[in-house]
Amino acid sequence: MAIENKVIQKNFVDKELFRIISFFFNIIKLSIIQPEKQTLIHYLSFIPRLPYLSRKDSFLIMERFTIYNPTRLHFGEGVVDKLGESVRKQGRKVMLIYGQGSVKKYGYYDRVVALLKSNNLDVITYGGIKPNPVIEDVRDAVELGRKEKVDVVVALGGGSVIDSAKIISLSIASGYDGWEIMKYKVFPTSAIPLICVLTLAATGTEMNFAAVVQNNKTGEKIGYVNDLIYPLESFLDPAYTVSVPRDYTAYGVVDLIAHALENYFGQGEPPVIDQITFDIIKDAMKWGPMLLENLDDVELRANIMLDATLALNGLTRYGKANGDWGVHMLGHEISLLYDTPHGATLSIAYIAWLRLQKDRIPERIIKLGKNLFGVETVDDTISGLRRFFQSVHSPVKLSEAGIGKDQRQKIINQMNKNEVSGVHHKLSQTDRELLIDFML
Repeated sequence: MAIENKVIQKNFVDKELFRIISFFFNIIKLSIIQPEKQTLIHYLSFIPRLPYLSRKDSFLIMERFTIYNPTRLHFGEGVVDKLGESVRKQGRKVMLIYGQGSVKKYGYYDRVVALLKSNNLDVITYGGIKPNPVIEDVRDAVELGRKEKVDVVVALGGGSVIDSAKIISLSIASGYDGWEIMKYKVFPTSAIPLICVLTLAATGTEMNFAAVVQNNKTGEKIGYVNDLIYPLESFLDPAYTVSVPRDYTAYGVVDLIAHALENYFGQGEPPVIDQITFDIIKDAMKWGPMLLENLDDVELRANIMLDATLALNGLTRYGKANGDWGVHMLGHEISLLYDTPHGATLSIAYIAWLRLQKDRIPERIIKLGKNLFGVETVDDTISGLRRFFQSVHSPVKLSEAGIGKDQRQKIINQMNKNEVSGVHHKLSQTDRELLIDFML
């Protein structure tokens, strides 16, 4: 075990083989030195970085990366029972953020409030967060939180509620306006603790550092990232998602697949992460349709819940300089204009985006198709993804979401105004027009 990586490297001309040997060498070394840290995340952190190669070389290597995720995740039936104890460690006056009523209808609200109060916590509530969350609700909640001097936020809901709560926690602590924060005009240095109880599997926000909120007055729906908005703890009980209706369950499956794809099409192509990404997508494609026929099945709910978390908790971006996120940018403009469910916009936009990119990144698309559908062409890959979206009754055309061809110019104007583009794959004005035509 005293052999060093540099000695091994001298004996191998093939860098691909060296990378693989080094990977397993470090797994063995780490297991002996730090057996208590035998996790995939720790193993991945020891993969050596070699010079990035061009497409003319035999393979593409990963980018530099740093792993950081401070969220403590509690997963499984009954984990919410420990919520009160966790919150009590962070403060005494709690602001409970929730959505538009389903958590009350199905008893989750009463259960959470009871758990908090049984731990001698004062509870201030703010409800009514919309499925496409708006900055006005964030501001109103912040005003209430400051008035009541809350010192911890609990988010009970799905991505919209948790994303809103993230900006609320920043704004209360910093004194800054939520939209000024999201536009990076001001830079908070602290946030009050945020603890989440997830009721919709889709976004992965329960274990990441991102939030999306829209401003109807300015006509913008934007994302924001900051290490300060990682939830301190998140409680994921799949039983809390059995009340989600069929359409939103399907949109959640689409959303998690889109998240994995956005990172897959980012800059950098680490083989091991590609394989993990394919496995997450295939798992969602396996269990998703079964869940839609058995909405009360807690085990199926658990499978999709974990897939959604893994798709966007950082795992699928290891070894990449960035994700792309162009498809999400497209989807945000559609949901901003027509209040279309987020997942529905993504199934529409992804098919169009792949059609636009088919001659630009054919190798990458074909690799996806081989691993997901066992096909060998770009067109067959796109068809496979389209068929899956259709099988879960998620729209693949704007017309299926009630948006007609007469809206073409309105959508183009909106996308040009906000300069919709990806991070890795840039979109021109001509590209945007083609994308709209593909979506109509």
